[in-house]
Amino acid sequence: MSGWVNAARQVLRWLIFVLMRLCYRLQVHGSEHIPRQGGALVVCNHVSFMDALVLGGASPRPLRFVMDQPIFDSPWLKWWFQLVGAIPIESERRSPGALRRALDDVSAALRQGQVVMVFPEGRLTPDGEIHAFRRGLEAILARDDVPVIPAGLAGLWGSWTSHHDGKALKKCPKRFRAPVSLHFGPPLNRLDADDIALRRFLEARVRALKAAADQDLSSRR
Repeated sequence: MSGWVNAARQVLRWLIFVLMRLCYRLQVHGSEHIPRQGGALVVCNHVSFMDALVLGGASPRPLRFVMDQPIFDSPWLKWWFQLVGAIPIESERRSPGALRRALDDVSAALRQGQVVMVFPEGRLTPDGEIHAFRRGLEAILARDDVPVIPAGLAGLWGSWTSHHDGKALKKCPKRFRAPVSLHFGPPLNRLDADDIALRRFLEARVRALKAAADQDLSSRR
C-alpha cells in the first residue's frame, strides 16, 4: 500500500471518528485490544448501515471492511469505498469465483499487516438480535492465522439505518445523539478452538460483548 493511500486512510479515520462523536454519544471499551501493528481480523454483530463507520472511527487503526458487491457498486459512494479500501464480495450464484477473489483480497490485506473487519452474520439483523454466523471465517483463518478481535455493538437498533420498523434507509431519521456502546474483546487465535467450533466460539464471544454493551447503555439511561 502506497504511503499516500495510508496517509489518506489515517485522515479519513480521524474524520470518521469526529463525525461519529458528533452523531452519537459513543462510548468505546477495549480498543487497546486491536494490535498496534500487523494483520488482524475484527468481527462484530451487524445492526445498521452505520456500523462500519462506528467501528472505523472507534478503531485506533484504519479498517478495511468486507461489504456486499451491490452496495460497493453504488454510483454515489463507490469512490469512497475504494478510497477506504473496502473489499467487495459477491455471491457465487451471481459471479462464479467471487468468493475466492474476495478471500484473496482479504488474505492480501492481512499479509500486508492491515486490519480487516467482517460482519459474520452476512446481513443486517432483522430483529435487533444476533443471528447465526455464516461460513467464511474458517476459510479466512485457514489461509492466515491472525489475531481475531471480537466486538459487540449496541444502540443503533431503532435508527433509520437499521431494519427497525421497516427497511433501513426508507424512514425519516428520528434520533440524534443517541447513546451507542461498542465493546472490543481480547484477541483470539485460531488455536483457541478447533476449526469445527471456531465459528460458534466467536459467535459466543460477540454475543457476550453485545450483552456488555447493552448493559452499558442501560446504566447510562
